[in-house]
Amino acid sequence: MLFGTIVGSLADKQGRKRACVTYCITYILSCITKHSPQYRILMVGRILGGIATSLLFSAFESWLVAEHFKRGFDQQWLSLTFSKAIFLGNGLVAIISGLFGNFLVDSMNLGPVSPFDAAAIFLSIGMAVILSSWTENYGDASENKDLLTQFKGAAVAIASDEKIALLGAIQSLFEGSMYTFVFLWTPALSPNDEDIPHGFIFATFMLASMLGSSIASRLLSRNSIKAECYMQLVFVISSASLLLPILTNFLVTTPKVKGGGISFAGCLQLLGFCTFEGCVGLFWPSIMKMRSQYIPEEARSTIMNFFRIPLNIFVCIVLYNVNAFPITVMFGMCSIFLLVASILQRRLSAIADKPKTEDWAMMKEMDREDEPLNVA
Repeated sequence: MLFGTIVGSLADKQGRKRACVTYCITYILSCITKHSPQYRILMVGRILGGIATSLLFSAFESWLVAEHFKRGFDQQWLSLTFSKAIFLGNGLVAIISGLFGNFLVDSMNLGPVSPFDAAAIFLSIGMAVILSSWTENYGDASENKDLLTQFKGAAVAIASDEKIALLGAIQSLFEGSMYTFVFLWTPALSPNDEDIPHGFIFATFMLASMLGSSIASRLLSRNSIKAECYMQLVFVISSASLLLPILTNFLVTTPKVKGGGISFAGCLQLLGFCTFEGCVGLFWPSIMKMRSQYIPEEARSTIMNFFRIPLNIFVCIVLYNVNAFPITVMFGMCSIFLLVASILQRRLSAIADKPKTEDWAMMKEMDREDEPLNVA
C-alpha cells in the first residue's frame, strides 16, 4: 500500500511507458524470489509484488487513455478497448493461464514455482514489446514539482471535484467487496469440507465475468446508454447476489456430515456468486470509461493510486479479522457496501453533466501562487 502508492504515482511525472517497464521488471524480480525458502526474501518479493500491482492498475490504463486521445481516436473506441481487454485479459487469458500453470505443475512435474517462471518469461516478452513499440507520455511533467506537491495536487483535485471523490469511493467499495469475496467463496461453498471442483468453479466464474464484459461492450457502444445509469442496477444486483449465503444459512438446512459433494445450499450460493462475477465483468470496463472522463490527465496515475489506499486498508482489516466474525457477517458487510456504492453511483449520475468547479490548470496556478517567493 505504501510503496506501491508512491511508485505508482511517479508514472505521471516520470512517464507512463517507463512505469509499465518498471512493472515488468518488478514483477519478474518478485517471481524470482519464489525460489527462495527464506522468509525475508519472500517478504521482499511480496513488497515487489505490491508495487507491481499498483503499477498494473494505474500506469497501463493511464498510458492507454493518454495515447488514445493524443492520436485523435474517437472516445467511443476507448470503451470498446476496455471491454475487449477485460473479456480477453481478465477472462480468456486467465483461464488459459490457469490451465497452463496446472499443466506445468501436474503434467510436466516442474514443481510449484514453475508457473512463476513462466510468468517471468511472458513478462519479459511484454517488456520487449513495450520498449520497441510504445511511445512515452506524461501527466504533469513540471520539472519543479516534487512528489509531495504532486500528492497535494491530486488530493485537491479529489476534494474540489465531487465526481472524482464519488468515483473513488465507488471503486473502493466495490473492489473491497470483490477482494473479500475472493477469500470467502471457498469456505462458503464447502463449510463442512465438501469436495468441490475448485478449478471448474473458478473457470465458471471467469466465464461469467467474460459474459459481463461482453454485455458492457454492447451497452458502452450505445450513445443513448450511460455507464453512470446502468451501473446503479449492477451494484444493486451484486449486493443481492452476496446476500444469498445469508439467506441460505437461514432458509436451507445444511447437512452437518463432513465431506461429500456440494450441497443444495452451495449450489444456490454458486448461482449467486456467478451473478456477482458477471457484475464484476460489467464493472471493470464501465469504471475505466468513467475514470477516463472524470480524472484529469495530468494526475491520472496519482489519483488512481489514491483510490487504492482506502481499498487496501479495508482488505487488510478484513483479512486480519476474518476469523473474528461468521462468514455470513462478512458477506452481509460486503452487501451493504455494494448498496452504498449504488447510492453513490446514483448521485454521480445526477451530477455527471455539471461542469467542474475547478480544472487542473486553475489548481496548478493556485499552487504557484502559494509558493513562497525567493527573495535575494
